[in-house]
Amino acid sequence: MARIAGVNIPTNKRVHIALTYIHGIGLKSAQDICEAVGIAQDRRVNDLSDAEVLSIREHIDGNLMVEGDLRRDTQMNIKRLMDLGCYRGLRHRRRLPVRGQRTHTNARTRKGKAVAIAGKKK
Repeated sequence: MARIAGVNIPTNKRVHIALTYIHGIGLKSAQDICEAVGIAQDRRVNDLSDAEVLSIREHIDGNLMVEGDLRRDTQMNIKRLMDLGCYRGLRHRRRLPVRGQRTHTNARTRKGKAVAIAGKKK
């Protein structure tokens, strides 16, 4: 089992698909990594040698921000917006949609489970 950037990637999948299991690497980035390292995309992870896995790991460490560093950076950006008190920061603070979506009827994912209003019946 190959371990890259702290993630055990699946062994029986193709290399460019298996790399997408790492947070911060999508399909295009995975294809670019395979091209840069010189690995054919139709190869499977269990067919890779230790040297090839090491070269993938070094390429990712040197050129991309992934996993913990990326999550920490994202959280710091959100915290910065909240500390500034800008509109996006206030929306994050109130746990409401940030990017202009309507909240009158939808946004249940962001707002949580609907709460019934007590004392309305006569």
